[in-house]
Amino acid sequence: MRFSPKLAWCILVMVLVPSVAWAGDVTLSAWAEKTVRDGLVKPLSQQEGRRFSRERPPPQERRVRVLAVGPTTDKSGNEFVPFAIDQRYPGSAWNENSIVGCVYRKTGYLFVKIGEEYRPSSFLFGKNVGPVKGVCEAAPPPAKA
Repeated sequence: MRFSPKLAWCILVMVLVPSVAWAGDVTLSAWAEKTVRDGLVKPLSQQEGRRFSRERPPPQERRVRVLAVGPTTDKSGNEFVPFAIDQRYPGSAWNENSIVGCVYRKTGYLFVKIGEEYRPSSFLFGKNVGPVKGVCEAAPPPAKA
């Protein structure tokens, strides 16, 4: 039996197509994690530093978790990726979901949940910014016909 070049191309395409789709999701997750790390985790760590006081010491470690495989769409049609930041203090276990929020795909804007509302991440750095309605809230799925 002779091996044809057409068959080789078909096999190659079948092997690569699923990989490309899967790689896109991994890339989005990696992008979201890097954006949160650079926009929140690193600046928070720099802001806290080491202080000698009676207040609780800063977290010893933080980790970013991306909470969705792909982007979610809000009511305005903008895509976002939800995330959570877990914190661990010296001598304790991980505190999951210490900071919860989302990062918008096109702009890279970060929002964090304070109470029941989402505010720009600059709120965590002392800026007096109000809540933004409709961000980080998934649009309802389209009605079935």
